[in-house]
Amino acid sequence: MESKNELRRSYFDSVSTIVATDWNTVNNNQNIYLSLPYLQAIESALNHEMEFRYILFYDKNNKPVGIAVAQLVQFIDKGSEYYGHLCNFSNQIKNKIVQSLNIKVLVCGNVFACGENGFVFSNELTDEQVYDNLQEGLNQLSKSDNIKKQTSLILFKEFWQSNATKSDLLKQHHYHDFMIDVNMVLTIKKDWNALDIYLANMVAKFRTKANSVLKKSTPLIKKNMDLAAIIQQKDRVEELYNMVLSKSDFSIGVLNAQAFINLKEQLGDQFILNGYFLNDKLIGFSSAFWFDNIIDANYVGIDYQYNVEYSTYQRMLYDFVGIAIEKNATEIRYGRTAEEIKSCLGAKPVSMKLYIKHKNSVSNKLLKALIKTITPTAYEIRKPFKAAVV
Repeated sequence: MESKNELRRSYFDSVSTIVATDWNTVNNNQNIYLSLPYLQAIESALNHEMEFRYILFYDKNNKPVGIAVAQLVQFIDKGSEYYGHLCNFSNQIKNKIVQSLNIKVLVCGNVFACGENGFVFSNELTDEQVYDNLQEGLNQLSKSDNIKKQTSLILFKEFWQSNATKSDLLKQHHYHDFMIDVNMVLTIKKDWNALDIYLANMVAKFRTKANSVLKKSTPLIKKNMDLAAIIQQKDRVEELYNMVLSKSDFSIGVLNAQAFINLKEQLGDQFILNGYFLNDKLIGFSSAFWFDNIIDANYVGIDYQYNVEYSTYQRMLYDFVGIAIEKNATEIRYGRTAEEIKSCLGAKPVSMKLYIKHKNSVSNKLLKALIKTITPTAYEIRKPFKAAVV
C-alpha cells in the first residue's frame, strides 16, 4: 500500500541527465558535495571505475523537495583489524557476509569526503518523511537489474553523532548502526587573526612542537596550484596520492589525477590544492574544499622518504590553520586518521555513525553480529591550548 507520505522519485545514472533546475532548487548551495559541478567533476573522472546514481524527490504538487546521491563501489580490504573477526565465524556465515562485503556496496553518501553529504531535503518535510522516503529510494535503486546482480548491501555514510536522533530512524527499516573513526575538527577563534596569535594560545610544550615542525619544513616551498599547475604535475600528484593510499587498511573510494583536475576546473577557488616542493620537486600535496566558512581537508599525497626529515604531513596540518585564518573560516574539518597528531593542533574528535543493511533478512541478522565487532580506532587526545582557550 502506498504511504500518504511517499514522494514521487526520479532516478538518473548521469549528472548530464539530471533536471538541473529542480536539483539546484533543493540544494540551494547548501552542500558543495551535492552541487552539480562537484558531482560532474567526480563522475567524469571515475565513471569507468564506479557507478553513480542520483535521485530527485517530488511532493504531490510536483515540487522538488529532496535529492540524494549514491555510488556502487568496490570494497577493498587489505588486512584491516576487523577482517580477522570474520574468520571467527563459521564458513557458512563467513561466506554469506564476506561474499557481499568484498564485492560491491551501494553507498548513499560521499565515499570521498567525511560527513553528511548524501542527501538534502526540504525543511517542510518531517524527519520521518525524509528517512522513510530516503531508504525506500535506495531500496528501490538496489532492486534495479544492473545493481541487484552486484550487491545486496546498502550503506548510509555518514552522520554526525549530534544528528543521531534523526538518523536512527533508519533502524526502523532494519539498518544496523556502527561507529567509525572520529572526524577531527578544529574551531577557529575569532581573535586568531594571524598564525602567531594561534601559536601564542598554546602552552609552551605544544608551541615548541609547532615551531619545530615549521622550522624543519622551512626548505619546502608551498604553492597554491592552479589548474595549469595541477595538469602539469598530474602524474606526480597521482603517484603521491597512491603512496598514501597504499598505507591504508581498506578503501571504498579511490580518486585519480583527473579527478583533481576536474575539481579545480569545476570549483575554482572552492577547491584548494597546495603543492609542497623541495628543490623544484613535488614531494607532497594537500587538498581541501572551502565552503560555508569551513575548510574541509580532503586527500593528501606524500613522498614518505622526505616526510620525517621535513615534517611534510604536519606542515600541511598547520598550513590549514593559516588558510582558515586567512579566509576567516570558523572551523577546519581535518577528517579521520592521525587523531593524536591532529589533536596536537587543537582539533577535537567528533563522532561519526554509519548505517548498513543486507537485503536478505537472514544475512542481515548475521551482519548485525559482524557490525558489533567494528569499533573506532583507539587514540589519545592532547590538549595544546592554555586553560583560558576553550
